[in-house]
Amino acid sequence: MTSKRQEKLERACGELTRRVREYVRTAATDLTDADVMDYISAMVLESDALSVQEKIEAADTVFARTRCELSVLQPLADDPAVTEIMVNGKDCVFIEKDGHLQRADVHFESTEELEDVIRRIAAKVHREVNELSPVLDARLLDGSRINAVYKNIALGGPALTIRRFPETRITMDRLIAYGSVTEEVAAFLTGLVRAAYNIFVSGGTSSGKTTFLNALSNYIPGDERVVTIEDTAELQIMGIQNLVRLECRGQNAQGKGEVTMKDLIKSSLRMRPNRIIVGEVRGEEVIDMIQAMNTGHDGSLSTGHGNSPRGMLYRLEAMFLQAADFPVEAIRRQIAEGIDVMVHLGRLPGGARTVLEVAEVTGIEGGEVGLRTLYAWERGKGLTKKGELQNREKLLLNNREACHGTGLRSA
Repeated sequence: MTSKRQEKLERACGELTRRVREYVRTAATDLTDADVMDYISAMVLESDALSVQEKIEAADTVFARTRCELSVLQPLADDPAVTEIMVNGKDCVFIEKDGHLQRADVHFESTEELEDVIRRIAAKVHREVNELSPVLDARLLDGSRINAVYKNIALGGPALTIRRFPETRITMDRLIAYGSVTEEVAAFLTGLVRAAYNIFVSGGTSSGKTTFLNALSNYIPGDERVVTIEDTAELQIMGIQNLVRLECRGQNAQGKGEVTMKDLIKSSLRMRPNRIIVGEVRGEEVIDMIQAMNTGHDGSLSTGHGNSPRGMLYRLEAMFLQAADFPVEAIRRQIAEGIDVMVHLGRLPGGARTVLEVAEVTGIEGGEVGLRTLYAWERGKGLTKKGELQNREKLLLNNREACHGTGLRSA
């Protein structure tokens, strides 16, 4: 779209929007969407300054601004191929579509309009966002994750990020079909899940950690009791009847009522879980997560942001140190005894999400947590086997077809 064309279209949309809002405000009866669209269409047809294509675009834009909850973002939110919407102020909107980032040809009429959208989203989840509470982190009913930052701390104008999740749950078979993991590695990891190994999934932002954790959870035996703990609920655990889902809660307007992930992990230990799944560790809750893995809750799963398995271990140590005054040696021993296997995900240059490394935690070696690479991604080869699993104790103890597909025998 050229600059002059955009300016002309925006002027037309601005005037039409004001007229439609006035029409809706002064109507004697409640208007349906069809009534409003008929009124918009009639006004657009009267314009001699717009081409046919511009009239179609103007009608869609004005309807979105006046009738859609997300305003001009609504068509993007309704597109199943769009997985993420990123708003950097009123004039700059990016989307992730089919795995690629691109700029969307939409913008808000004003900063106030964008703020109204953010406030409507906050109201739906019974939250407030304003200059006193400038950050919103929440989940919508459809599972979409919302983050908004108000203009007083977002220097380029209000920022809004909407991460949408697929309507159909992605299974391990689909991940194999996408090329995110090989059949061999998938069989190996799902065997470890059945055998109750503690698995930690690391990766960067939008690398597919939650999706992969969901796929792994399919292989938890159905007769176990599972507790999931998340800052913002995203996991879709299927096939488990004895399931408790817990979600953190922020402070209310009076600064009370906060329930942290640390609180929930502590509470979950009294719920008699077989396994605890922690959506993502970011801070002091790492202590309780590691202790849960070390106190009989084998088969627990969690995720975290890291650049590599080794880098993730260093981050866990740093979070541990920030939360408690423990000797580094004691922290490393806790981590080494708690986590059995680490799975690292990343995005390839073309945008594809894939497993880049699978590593076994081998205890303390030379004063640090030891890692043995079992599989690693190589250019031109994909995931390649690099070593054998050393700790087979749980495979031997959990003899419910746990070894199926792992290349290991249960006895």
